[in-house]
Amino acid sequence: MARFMAVTPSQQNNQLSFSPLASSLSDFSGTKLHYSHINFKRKQWQPKSASFYVSASSTKKILIMGGTRFIGVFLSRLLVKEGHQVTLFTRGKAPVTQQLPGESDSDYVDFSSKILHLKGDRQDFEFVKSSLSANGFDVVYDINGREAVEVEPILDALPNLEQFIYCSSAGVYLKSDLLPHAEVDAVDPKSRHKGKLETESLLQSRGVNWTSIRPVYIYGPLNYNPVEEWFFHRLKAGRPIPIPSSGLQITQLGHVKDLARAFVQVLGNEKASKEIFNISGDKYVTFDGLARACAKAGGFPEPELIHYNPKDYDFGKKKAFPFRDQHFFASTEKSKSVLGFENEFDLVGGLADSYNLDFGRGTYRKEADFSTDDIILGKTLVSV
Repeated sequence: MARFMAVTPSQQNNQLSFSPLASSLSDFSGTKLHYSHINFKRKQWQPKSASFYVSASSTKKILIMGGTRFIGVFLSRLLVKEGHQVTLFTRGKAPVTQQLPGESDSDYVDFSSKILHLKGDRQDFEFVKSSLSANGFDVVYDINGREAVEVEPILDALPNLEQFIYCSSAGVYLKSDLLPHAEVDAVDPKSRHKGKLETESLLQSRGVNWTSIRPVYIYGPLNYNPVEEWFFHRLKAGRPIPIPSSGLQITQLGHVKDLARAFVQVLGNEKASKEIFNISGDKYVTFDGLARACAKAGGFPEPELIHYNPKDYDFGKKKAFPFRDQHFFASTEKSKSVLGFENEFDLVGGLADSYNLDFGRGTYRKEADFSTDDIILGKTLVSV
């Protein structure tokens, strides 16, 4: 039988490290936030349905592959609040817990005292199999898996697994003139997300009880992808916002906290067994509309939008805009009709939540880089 243990720094890096974490403060100090410049109401993030709370008899031993960034930090908190025993499998290169923006000291200490950590590299397949089989988890959430070969050792190690819940991507769909993308639509085997497609196929072939979630663009506090942050940097600097083509391209964003709630809602849900669900925001938005929504969320003036033809420029390896220059959005009707899932955040309210709990506090993942903007604006001004 496996035992809980702590591994000292002198021990081998791939030795099992499986212990409750001591609480410690992080960069997110729980400072009170002020929203006086936001003129609309925003829902508080908290599960509102009684179905989100489970009895002691249905408490699960849950493993999250990943869990220290973005989706995982919100998902793990929901699962711990519901009474589940949650273990994060990570390489240990980043702090296993961090205090979230606006999270009280007491809530953070409580969470940190309950979360468990299994240190290892998921590419070390033998270690994955031995460590997981020794602990016999009921449910696995795979948040950071990209290839099917990474999932096989997990399934081998846990023959009695009750459910495997996978974070896929709406990027697997084949580009089409018929939108929005639905779960039954054709997929692109050459997509850069083909590994996620192959993982879904593996799960189906192995006969396990699985559920796959396909988000579109994800936004919210702690986002490590420059989605809303890209706009906030330009709005704060008072700069024009360069947008490719007409700016009427339609896209879709879903808030990370709503995504975390969706991941919880499929847990132990018979209706989610061997099913795929698109999860994202209720409304679609144009690129121009997104720029204006970011401005409204952060309390900035109406932005100046500059449209340009991407074919007129050579940006090298730099990315001039954070979204695909195309229509890209998916239907979420299946999650609503089958699961009864409803988002808590609308787009502007969600962007305000992200701004006030992250960028507006002076925290962001990447420094502002306006070099491609300057190329676009320089050529645009000369041509005018």
